[in-house]
Amino acid sequence: MPAEHRAVCLECGAINRLPVGRPAAEARCGSCGKPLFTGRPRDVDAAMLMRQVEKGTLPVVVDVWAAWCGPCRAMAPEYERAAAAGEPAARFVKLDSDAEQALSARLAIRSIPTLLLFAGGKEIGRVSGARSAAGIGSWVADRLNAAGR
Repeated sequence: MPAEHRAVCLECGAINRLPVGRPAAEARCGSCGKPLFTGRPRDVDAAMLMRQVEKGTLPVVVDVWAAWCGPCRAMAPEYERAAAAGEPAARFVKLDSDAEQALSARLAIRSIPTLLLFAGGKEIGRVSGARSAAGIGSWVADRLNAAGR
């Protein structure tokens, strides 16, 4: 078990150490002072998503969506509930597939909504279609358990 985790601030991109045993939910960025966890998913651009995946040590759950997508809009409140329940054990973010078409293509997104799960800098899970908050939470837990995390 690691002595600490690293969380990337969603505001300024600074990398923050999170000692194991301290309440991460109360952690603030050492650079900008903003809370590291709000219990709400954040929209991110391609650069911030890659920074979260590559520099942080927390699992990253990504909701790939688009504003015109009915199932995406229907799942949004469920994803928010899942984020409220799942942070700070994992980072929950949203990626607009229309705004980030190059990254969506690189990630081979074929339908939306698609949930991606990254751990250790690699994709360890993917599922398409709208899910309930409980379904999202159990999917994340199952994938992390299968990956030995």
